[in-house]
Amino acid sequence: MSKISREKMNIIEDLAAKATEKSKIDPALYERYNVKRGLRNADGTGVLVGLTEVGEVMSYIVDDVERVPIEGRLFYQGIEISDLVSGFFEKKRFGFEETAYLLLFGELPTTGEQENFEKLLAELRPLPSGFTEDMILKAPSPDIMNKLARSVLALYPYDDDADSIDIRNVLRQCIELIARFPVLTAYAYMARRHYVDKESLFLHAPLPEYNTAQNILHMIRPDGLFSELEARILDLALVLHAEHGGGNNSSFVTHCVSSSGSDTYSVIAAAIGSLKGPQHGGASNKAYAMMQELKGEVKNWRNEMEICGYLTKILNKEAYDRSGLIYGIGHAVYTVSDPRTKLLRDYARMLAFEAGREDEYELYTLTERLAPEVFSRVKKNDKIVSANVDFYAGFIYSMLKIPPELFTPIFACARIAGWSAHRIEELVSGGRIMRPAYKCVQKRRRYVPVESRGEV
Repeated sequence: MSKISREKMNIIEDLAAKATEKSKIDPALYERYNVKRGLRNADGTGVLVGLTEVGEVMSYIVDDVERVPIEGRLFYQGIEISDLVSGFFEKKRFGFEETAYLLLFGELPTTGEQENFEKLLAELRPLPSGFTEDMILKAPSPDIMNKLARSVLALYPYDDDADSIDIRNVLRQCIELIARFPVLTAYAYMARRHYVDKESLFLHAPLPEYNTAQNILHMIRPDGLFSELEARILDLALVLHAEHGGGNNSSFVTHCVSSSGSDTYSVIAAAIGSLKGPQHGGASNKAYAMMQELKGEVKNWRNEMEICGYLTKILNKEAYDRSGLIYGIGHAVYTVSDPRTKLLRDYARMLAFEAGREDEYELYTLTERLAPEVFSRVKKNDKIVSANVDFYAGFIYSMLKIPPELFTPIFACARIAGWSAHRIEELVSGGRIMRPAYKCVQKRRRYVPVESRGEV
C-alpha cells in the first residue's frame, strides 16, 4: 500500500464504508427484474451472448425432460482435446504450436505450414531493441501478471500500425504476441527476482531451435537446462490451457473489448487483467497454496477423516483464506469431470514418480475424491462438483521447478492463442459493439446546493 498519513487513511476508510453502503442493491430486485447475475441462467448455464467456432465446452446433454450431466468434453475448432493430445504423444511431438495454428486458422497445418509457422514464431520472439532495458528492467513489478499487461501495452508505441484493425495487421500483431509472451513473462520474472527479491540477475535470450515450452524453461532457469519429460509436460499444460470457449471470463473480455474497435494491445491487456483474478486463471495459485496449507495441517496424509475435517473448515470459512472456496474443486461449466484434469492427473503421476513425490500425489488424488463428498454434506445440496484443471496445475508446475508467481503468467502464455482467435473472430463476424443493459433502480432525487446540505 502507498504511504499515506493516518488522518488521510481515516478519511479513506470512512469514504470506503460509505461507498460500500451506497453500492448495496437489494437482492430481491435481481429476481423482480429477472437479471441474469454473472450472465448465468437460473439453472447455472451461461446466458447465450454470441457464437463461436474456436472452442466448445460440453458438460451435459439435453433430453426431453432435463439436462443430464456427462463427463466433460472440450473441443478446439471441432477436434476433441483428448484426440489432439493423444496425437502429439503418440508421435512424440510437441503440440502447442500446432494447437495455436489450429485455433487461429481453423484447421491442422500441413508439414510445410507447421514448419513455416514455427519459423515465424522463432523469428518474432526477440523483443524490440531497447524494450527489455527500458520497459521491463527499469520498471520491475512484484506481480508478473501486472507486468505482463504493462509490457503488452508498452509494445503499442513500437508498432508503426498499432491501431489498424485490418485482419492482416491484427493477425500479425497476434502472432507476435504469441511468440513474445514467454519472453515478456520470463524477463518480468527475472526483473522481479533481481530488484524485488535481491537475487542475481540473468537473462537468457530465446533460442530459435527451441519451441515455446522449451524456451520458457530455458529462460527461467539459471542454467537454462531442462529434461525432455519436463518440456513435454509443460507443452501439454500449454495445450490444455490454450482455449476454453468464448464464454470464459477472459475470452469474453476479448470479444467485448474487440467489439469496441480498440487496438490489439489494449484488448489483450484487458484479457490479462481478467485472467489474473483468483476465480479465473489465478485459481491455480490459490489451489496450490491451499494444498500447501493442507499438507501442514493434516498430520496423516492418508487419514480421510483429517482431510475431510480440513476441507470442512475451508467451506465453513475457518481455514485457508476464509473465502469458503475449495480452490480447484468445481467449475462454472463442468460437472462430472473436467477433461483437462484427467489428462493432467496422468502426467502429474509421472512427474511425481520422477521427483520422489508420490506421497504428495496420493494426497492430491485423495483430496480430489473426498472434496465433492464434503461439499455435498456441508452445503446440503446435490450439485455435482469435480476437480478442475487448476487443482493439479500448480502441483505440476512446482515439480517443474516453476515458482508460484509464474503459474498464472504461463497460463497466459498459452491462452494468448485462444484470445487471438477470438479477437479475429469478433472483428470478422461480430459487427456490433457489446452493450448489455443494466436496469437503474436508484430513486429520483433533486439536487441540493452544498450550502443547504448541513454539516455531518
